[in-house]
Formats: sequence, structure tokens, C-alpha cells
Amino acid sequence: MNLETMRTRPFSQVDVFTDVPYLGNPLAIVVDAEGLSADQMQHFAHWTNLSETTFLLPPSDPAADYRVRIFTGSEEFPFAGHPTLGSAHAWLAAGGVPKQDGMLVQECGAGLVKVKLDGGRLAFAAPPLTRFGPVDEGTIEQLAAGLRLPQAALLDVSWLVNGPQWIGVLLESAEQVLGLEPDLAALGDLKVGVIGPHEPGAGVDFEVRTFIPGDAMVEDPVTGSFNAGAAQWLIGSGRAPEQYVAAQGTVLGRAGRIHVTVEDGETWVGGSSVMCIQGTVRL
Repeated sequence: MNLETMRTRPFSQVDVFTDVPYLGNPLAIVVDAEGLSADQMQHFAHWTNLSETTFLLPPSDPAADYRVRIFTGSEEFPFAGHPTLGSAHAWLAAGGVPKQDGMLVQECGAGLVKVKLDGGRLAFAAPPLTRFGPVDEGTIEQLAAGLRLPQAALLDVSWLVNGPQWIGVLLESAEQVLGLEPDLAALGDLKVGVIGPHEPGAGVDFEVRTFIPGDAMVEDPVTGSFNAGAAQWLIGSGRAPEQYVAAQGTVLGRAGRIHVTVEDGETWVGGSSVMCIQGTVRL
């Protein structure tokens, strides 16, 4: 990047899946990214050192309110959950007015994603899974080794691909999820989400942890895309009710809360978000 060609752009950092600042998953948003190349976006996303950074652009589809490009520190994603909610929050805070009252339409690499205003929260409609179902035996063995668990402890394993290449692992309890000390080298390049139920009366229904070996954030604080896939998987198989709350980030000192609801056949994944930084960036 050349200082002479850089310009000042509006910039935000939003904490997602929390109503308490600094207890969720932070997202950096360049609110006006027109003119930036993919290489420039990737370089800046690597520099922020967050799990994701997004770049807002005018939509190319007339049905959309805005377009977003989503980058981790090392690659671009067609879709991700906390970047969807955080980008919608930043777009609204910057004065964006949705074409449809109470509903935004985000254009991203995965297509159009609906984001609704749900009381004090935002919620996105979970995109369809592009890969769903059984995982081969060799990969299950690798998962068990990487999670340092006997293979029998993995009650179910499924591909849950909706942009990121998630593999979902169901354990017997939230306590097992919280006690994991994974061998990241053994996980290799697998993106793994683990979920287990809490006891009744715990205040939340499930505990979630996600691991992305090799990424800037090896354990993600709160993960919308995985929770979207897990909701479709667990509700569809009768293991979860059509409305529940999941916790994530507990072992990282966060207090992420993901609210899942099925309405008229659509799975909605929502949460609160808080503006933490608002200003400009030179890019």
C-alpha cells in the first residue's frame, strides 16, 4: 500500500453476540471499501489480527441493501455469521436505511442473506448447507485424536458447510466441551465445531467451541456460521428444540450468546452487538 494513494475511510469495530462490550467476538468493518483490491483487503484483514474483517460495498444485486466481502487473516469467505451481524450493525450505524422495513438484505459470496431486526438484536437467516452429512472414518479418527477423546465420545459427526468448511461434533455434555484441550497439530487443517447440551436450569441450552488451526484466532470466541449449521443439524435430527440459546467463548473469558429460532421453516441465528470503536482508517 502506498501512502499517496490511500484515502480516509469510515471504520468501525463491533463486538458481536454480546450486549456487554468486549465479551463477544470483535469484527473490524471498513464501511466504505470502494476502490480497494482483494489483495489490499486481505492485507488489511491480516493486519487487524481478528478472526474476520469485512469491507462494505454498494450492492450489485438490486434486491440487496449492501454488499460485503469477508476476510480472515488468510482467506476470503463467501459467508460467515458474526461478520454478517456486525456488518449489518455498522451499516445501520453509518446511516444505512434498508429498502424493506425491519429487514436488511446482505449480498455476499454465498448470495443474498436476510438480516432482520429482532427486538434489540439482529438475526440472519441461516443459508442452506452446501455439504451436509457423514464424515469418513479416517477423518473421525483424526478428530478424536485432535480433541484428545476416545472415538466413542463423539456421539455424532457431520459436515456443516455453509461457506466455511465446518465439521460438527456432538458431545454428551457441556462439561465435556468446556474441558477440551485439543491437539491442534493433530487436527491439521480441519475446521471443527464442538457442541454439547447443558443441564436444565443452566440458563443456556448448549455450549459451543470452534477450532481453526493455523488461523489468527485458533479458537474463535463466537461463531455464527458454525452455530447456523449446528442448528440446522440438531433441530433437524430432533436433538434440539426449535428455539434455544447457545453459549460460546466461555473458556476465553467471553460471554457469547447465540439465539436460535425456527420460524416458518427458516432457521434464524441472532444476537446482540455493541459498537466499540468508530472513526476512520487510511486505506
